[in-house]
Amino acid sequence: SVAAAAAGTPRARKQAGKTPAVPAMVPQGGLFWDGRADTLQGQVYGPLLNPLEMANPSMQSVAEALDRPEYRKPFETLFGPRIYDNPKLLVAEATFALGRYQIEDPSFHPYDSKFDAWLEGRARLSAAELRGYRLFNDPQKGNCAGCHVDTPTPDGLPPLFTDHQYEALAVPRNPELTANRDPKFYDLGLCGPLRTDLAAQTQYCGMFLTPTLRNVALRKMYFHNGVYHSLEKVMEFYDFRAADPARIYPHGPSGAVLRYDDLPKQYWGNVDVVDAPFNQQPGEPPPLTQRDRLDIVAFLQTLNDGWKP
Repeated sequence: SVAAAAAGTPRARKQAGKTPAVPAMVPQGGLFWDGRADTLQGQVYGPLLNPLEMANPSMQSVAEALDRPEYRKPFETLFGPRIYDNPKLLVAEATFALGRYQIEDPSFHPYDSKFDAWLEGRARLSAAELRGYRLFNDPQKGNCAGCHVDTPTPDGLPPLFTDHQYEALAVPRNPELTANRDPKFYDLGLCGPLRTDLAAQTQYCGMFLTPTLRNVALRKMYFHNGVYHSLEKVMEFYDFRAADPARIYPHGPSGAVLRYDDLPKQYWGNVDVVDAPFNQQPGEPPPLTQRDRLDIVAFLQTLNDGWKP
């Protein structure tokens, strides 16, 4: 069977600590791209007050938005008749309920993609999808599984396609972001600006959380700054960042390639240059062909939920 044919595919292993600036054990866990929230409830607070998202001026204004007839009865039933007497508690209970909803509602984790069906022997991958799967796991080619782990979890749950760790990839700067109009502004991930507790840990600057790849083909923007809008462009970044940086980064007035243009130079030592496909030297052949890249994209499309035979 197709599953049996892929059984011997080598699995990539993520490596860290090969350069002096990066410790052997990278941070792990957390929510948001910089891990600053440690619970789903805590994650809710971010968009509520962010001026670029829901833009509420205070938690008091959030409490006032919750004081509506259609909310009052269920809130008082769940949290007691005096819940509206304490705005801070009201918001806390509402955000807790939202966090529980994300855990308890099956629609947040259906695990019903074509890949899940294939793991269970209920589907066959196409030739392109199977080639993509092998490249995804090949430590000398895509090496994607080194971070986006595609094996079941230790407790037997379906693969989450993330190792919950952080990586400095040095994606190009996104000129469309308002914040990036300031040439001195940098989103450094784990060490700021939105996360402040690790600001002094400069060995983490430029590191961002490895996201799950489930439903990745349905996204409209990729990486922490949204610089890419298609999986094909994402794959080109992985393939050419090291081997042909001129294809990835902008050029300065003199024509020089502005490599790592979204990361201050003092943190370049944090960037992964060890793991394939980032271990190439400029001018060397990239590890993937165009067909390889398209095959990996074909495999990634099998991770969309809601697959029907």
